[in-house]
Amino acid sequence: MEKRVLPIGIQSFRDLRERNCYYVDKTGYALRLIREGKYYFLSRPRRFGKSLFVDTLKHLFEGDRGLFVGLEAYDQWDWSVRYPVVRLDFAGLNANRPGALEQDVLAQLSKLERIAGVEAYQSSGPRRLEELIHTLRSQAGQPVCVLIDEYDKPILDAIENPDLARANRDYLSGLYGMLKSCDQDIRFAFLTGVSKFSKVSLFSGLNNLRDITFNPSCTAICGYTEGDLDKEFAAELPGLDREQIREWYNGYSWGGERKVYNPFDVLLLFAEREFKPWWFETGTPTFLVRTLLEHKISAAALEGMLVTEGGLGKFEVGRIAPEALLFQTGYLTIGGQETRRGKRRYRLVYPNREVRESLNASLLAYLTGEDPQRERHIDALEELLANGDLIGLERRIRALYDSIPYEWHTRNEIARYEGYCASVFYGYVSGLDVSVTVEDSSNRGRLDMAVQAGSHVYLFEFKAWDESRSGTALAQLRERDYAAKYRHLGLPIHLVDVEFDTRTRNVGAFESALA
Repeated sequence: MEKRVLPIGIQSFRDLRERNCYYVDKTGYALRLIREGKYYFLSRPRRFGKSLFVDTLKHLFEGDRGLFVGLEAYDQWDWSVRYPVVRLDFAGLNANRPGALEQDVLAQLSKLERIAGVEAYQSSGPRRLEELIHTLRSQAGQPVCVLIDEYDKPILDAIENPDLARANRDYLSGLYGMLKSCDQDIRFAFLTGVSKFSKVSLFSGLNNLRDITFNPSCTAICGYTEGDLDKEFAAELPGLDREQIREWYNGYSWGGERKVYNPFDVLLLFAEREFKPWWFETGTPTFLVRTLLEHKISAAALEGMLVTEGGLGKFEVGRIAPEALLFQTGYLTIGGQETRRGKRRYRLVYPNREVRESLNASLLAYLTGEDPQRERHIDALEELLANGDLIGLERRIRALYDSIPYEWHTRNEIARYEGYCASVFYGYVSGLDVSVTVEDSSNRGRLDMAVQAGSHVYLFEFKAWDESRSGTALAQLRERDYAAKYRHLGLPIHLVDVEFDTRTRNVGAFESALA
């Protein structure tokens, strides 16, 4: 088995091929898309291989035959024909100030015009793009390939400044809409990014764009499959636990069946030989965390959301659906699908251990502020749950809420909603070596949280009150017999009622009993 160069951060197809890097062949996807259509859109999370696929398309249309030796496209592409390519890339742009987007577009067009020897007569970005495409078609005698990478970044850069975000969106809408007027001069167009803005707001002028984000045949157009690891990376696998690789980095799906690995994680794992949240650490989900808390979505309720495909595509400036944000940015993925009343619905889950632990750690830090005792709480909780120590568990739960600084509460309103108590507790247990199920549904109802730790099972119900406790949680656990689902395990089942007093900002009542 020959070891090759790990292409960490390499998005240039030429560089990757000429440096003898590992490469998972995606050219078959390119061939099929070109044969079957003309205008495409693909949404995938950051650092998932979108830019490399776009660059592969560029070299394919430009006829760089030598780069494709040994790949699927080599024997199936007509190398005698070369097509002009217009590629716009917004990955390096920071569009969080007025005018930055238009300035960048004009700079990119100027560079393309210089390379092609085209003299520009138009002043606006959209008109210059139209002029460039038409002139290139006339010069080459072949229609043009248009590639737009990170199409949405100028909007996402300004998402916390709604007025600027809308201005950037409107400018891009005019730019992309110009492609339709160039239809007779275009052979192929491919746009890719992280988010999926509605066609009404961003692609109203380009309504012939085919969205392949959820297309079952395109699930692995970006990312690595199990077979890819076996075939292409066999030399890197010895010494690593394959099941651990799956647990940490596999699990992304756009249909609920076929799953892929995050390529950035896999490459860093092979390079460093250490399991860490490599992908998560390259992005700070501050805006995501704030959005979840503004919508008062409990951290414990994230996994298991049931949404329609339309719901996953509702991403608009000032009206961002949290489930769409979580899915499109890669923090949740599709775990399965079902049909109700003729409508397809998707069940969202964490893709893997990396995302589950890291996202909940970020949420926990936001919910509780800086807590120097956090690691002590986590270690203690793991031991107490494994040993079935309910007295110690109550003390530790009270202690972890006590450790939240009073000053943090005075600056935040988040502790006033019922999901706060469960979210904080879930933030702690999500990082333990235990099995956690939230919003656990059965024919008896929906349990807040089930935890299996060692030889013990815990069924939790969380309540919050301002003046007087309800006292109903433990009775509810018994009456609905949530324990029935777990009796086949033959383990002790503990029913646990945790009631949060919002006045004292701590546990107001804690009761437990064996089922």
